[in-house]
Amino acid sequence: MAELNIIVGGEAGQGVQSVGFWLAKVFARAGYHVFADQDYESRIRGGHNFFRVRVGEQPVGAITETIDVLISLNEETIDLHLPELTGDGVVIFDADTIKKSYANAKLFNVPMVKLAEEKAGNNLMTNTVALGAALGLLKCDFEVIRKVLIDQFGAGDIGEGNVKAAQAGFEHAQANYKGSFQKKLTPPGNGSRMLLSGSEAIALGALAAGCNFMSAYPMTPTTPILEYLAAKAKDFNIVVVQPEDEISAINMTIGAAYAGARAMTATSGSGFCLMVEGIGLAGITETGVVIIEGQRPGPAVGLPTRTEQGDLQFVLNCHQGDFPRAILAPADVADSFWLTVKAFNLAEKYQTPVIVMTDHYLSTVYATVDRFDLTKISIDRGLLYSESNGSPEEYKRHLITPSGISPRAFPGMSKALVITDADEHNETGHLIEDARTRKEQMDKRQRKLIPLQKEIAAPLLYGNANAETTLIGWGSTCGALKEAVDILNRDNVSVNLLHFTELWPFPGDDTLKVLEKSKKSYVVESNATGQLARLIRQETGKKVTGTILKYDGRPFTPAYIVQELKKRDIS
Repeated sequence: MAELNIIVGGEAGQGVQSVGFWLAKVFARAGYHVFADQDYESRIRGGHNFFRVRVGEQPVGAITETIDVLISLNEETIDLHLPELTGDGVVIFDADTIKKSYANAKLFNVPMVKLAEEKAGNNLMTNTVALGAALGLLKCDFEVIRKVLIDQFGAGDIGEGNVKAAQAGFEHAQANYKGSFQKKLTPPGNGSRMLLSGSEAIALGALAAGCNFMSAYPMTPTTPILEYLAAKAKDFNIVVVQPEDEISAINMTIGAAYAGARAMTATSGSGFCLMVEGIGLAGITETGVVIIEGQRPGPAVGLPTRTEQGDLQFVLNCHQGDFPRAILAPADVADSFWLTVKAFNLAEKYQTPVIVMTDHYLSTVYATVDRFDLTKISIDRGLLYSESNGSPEEYKRHLITPSGISPRAFPGMSKALVITDADEHNETGHLIEDARTRKEQMDKRQRKLIPLQKEIAAPLLYGNANAETTLIGWGSTCGALKEAVDILNRDNVSVNLLHFTELWPFPGDDTLKVLEKSKKSYVVESNATGQLARLIRQETGKKVTGTILKYDGRPFTPAYIVQELKKRDIS
């Protein structure tokens, strides 16, 4: 598959993310498949930041460890990334600001600061000159670049200034680059795909699912969800609240859902810690809420702008006492949309918390996705009260039923009086102390797990069902794992992938069917203790052969997985 890998790097404040995003958008508009990720430090200025863009003629779902074009806005970027450059790769830099020499490297000098000042009259547009130079080197259509910049900045002075800066870099590259650059992509195809981040996909999924209330305290990596929905609040008649902390956020969300809203909150792992008591409140009052939990390395603040999958056991077991829940973990950007829609339906149908586990990597990556077919979406609000369920005077919010699901009324929707309590209660919602009622209500709530289990999709089986070795993953590792399987199979290594996006209730029977066919199995996950491996053994009794773990805050690449698997005598 023909593809191209570009990195733009520099300090925070140099516009690294802007250039990276514009690059991704230009290639998406031109019809290519795009996958891009960001690596940045938790500081406003300084530190090393970079943005990777992978462009392909066919779908791409992971980052790589090689670079074809390196856009260096400072010297440190070259020092750190030069070893990743391919044999015919090119470094774009400004010799007026980077004085250091580099042997055996294809360096292309672009006077970015000078061109920004001369052509655009503003040296703040240096990064836009770099954008133009890279796309000029790649012989892109400048009209696509112009449209992207005008969409970003408008048609006024700032927009036109950025177009002039990009054109200056573009023309300089086409007139002055004398080397040979071998990477060529087939002329573009479908330019109608959307370029979305994982966070944007979750926010769109919430809107498509009919979410009309969100309360969240800003926490990396889920803040963009809050920002996106706040920007769309008037258009979609959604109430968006930023409270004083995460405790208030979860309790406001529960209150809104109790009153009849489709309600959600979003936070990081450390914010989720503060929400645990509230989640128990949702469990005992049987209030369906959606919680987006964006994982990042812990404990405590950890690495707030890096990625990890270290919260699985915590989210699975966060409770005082027992109550049902569902846990979903999207595999990619498109999956983030669809599983968010599913989460709202499950939350209301089973009147219980549903947690969508994303992570910093998936939240911040950008990928091209086909437009979502909204005709496939149905809204399931579950078993709602009507007078056919009984007279309002006899309404019981926690009525004991064979399924464990009680007819749900909202305060003010009818003459039915809606009563519930954080203390254990009887069918009418009044608190109790007797042992028999306590057991009846616990059994009632736990019975929901039986039909809820049937809603959980089987894990994806990718590759030959009869492969000798099975790789196992969950959530955002899917793209890297699929590509690793493809690489290994091309090397005549018999490997397939079992990948989970719906983790609880755990699909144990489907898991066993696959693992019983494999001679060896390795769980690949971004944490230090093998949390999915432990869950598989807990729920199936099956111990995997081994684990490939990564917990340095950086995401998996296909090459890393292949390398680590080959160390384990896979052949």
